[in-house]
Amino acid sequence: MKPRSRRFLAFCLPLAFALLLWAGGAMAQVRIKDIADVEGVRDNQLVGYGLVVGLNGTGDKLDESVFTRESLVAMLERLGVNTRDQIGQLKTKNVAAVMVTANLPPFARAGSRIDIAVSALGDATDLMGGTLLVTPLMAADSEVYAVAQGALTTGAIAARGAAASVTRGVPTAGHIANGAIIEREVPYSLGAHQAVHLALRNPDLTTAERIAAAVNRALGAGTARALDPRTVSLDLFGRDVVATLARVEDLRVQPDTPAIVVVDESSGTIVMGDNVRISTVAVAQGNLTVRVTETPEVSQPGAFSNGTTVVVPRTNVQVQDGNEKKMGIVPSGATLRDLVTSLNALGVGPRDLISILQSIKAAGALQADLEVR
Repeated sequence: MKPRSRRFLAFCLPLAFALLLWAGGAMAQVRIKDIADVEGVRDNQLVGYGLVVGLNGTGDKLDESVFTRESLVAMLERLGVNTRDQIGQLKTKNVAAVMVTANLPPFARAGSRIDIAVSALGDATDLMGGTLLVTPLMAADSEVYAVAQGALTTGAIAARGAAASVTRGVPTAGHIANGAIIEREVPYSLGAHQAVHLALRNPDLTTAERIAAAVNRALGAGTARALDPRTVSLDLFGRDVVATLARVEDLRVQPDTPAIVVVDESSGTIVMGDNVRISTVAVAQGNLTVRVTETPEVSQPGAFSNGTTVVVPRTNVQVQDGNEKKMGIVPSGATLRDLVTSLNALGVGPRDLISILQSIKAAGALQADLEVR
């Protein structure tokens, strides 16, 4: 190889390596719209009470569900059918009282449709095949914002026989796609604001400062300022608010994550953040197994003796110490990968790892928050 070619390779290889590192860092960045919301632009929760009809004998028992019976009588009266005098004769099992919930998205306009969820309120066993009657949906201010109606689907299977039953899913809860029509809008004018706040979904000072720095680089110094770990203020005076926010939410930043270890003892799940660090610590793990085996033997007397047949107990106790593995040392400043690699080398399973992490935290060597659920 010629000297000129060698110098060219010597120049290109470090440059290519730097480009790979830059690309890897860029891939780790996320859009602002994925980690922050515009303050004030949010959903509103709606709730309503209604009746589901058309069930195949799986509805509420009217003798036990008083609210279902009274709601059925009131509905029939509004339709011109008087059953108040013979309320005791109502024995239908095809009606169920339900609660209807929905989320009213921001900037939803009157006439548009939203999805709803339907859940049984009484002792109905299956809502499959039912139809929800007209149900007003109210917000926290007791005003009606949508009206729901339609045939619901549960996505569950329920079969019952004389001696056995099979249930898959939850047959007492269903949903209706586009099952509610919006009747009232929530007034909010985004373009009238000259100062907009971005609310971080995971509050963090470092992430808030990085968002402010990215916005200032794109829109000019002094446009953004981090107020607290959750809020970044944007000064949009004289700008098109919608166009500016569309540009801001597409900017990319590197979010910072706290050092935390989440442990779920019931399922044996362990989740660690990338910033988890530990000090120098030695770990030894072993299991002591005690096995007791009962092998009783039958002792029979001789043919010419007057003895009786007896059972002679035989007990075998074995003690096995699974502590053949040596003690492992995890160096100071070890990362998540180092910690997992070291513990896997000791043959540690998830259940044992929970106890080890708790012991490391108690020893003061785990430089992270340990959250046990």
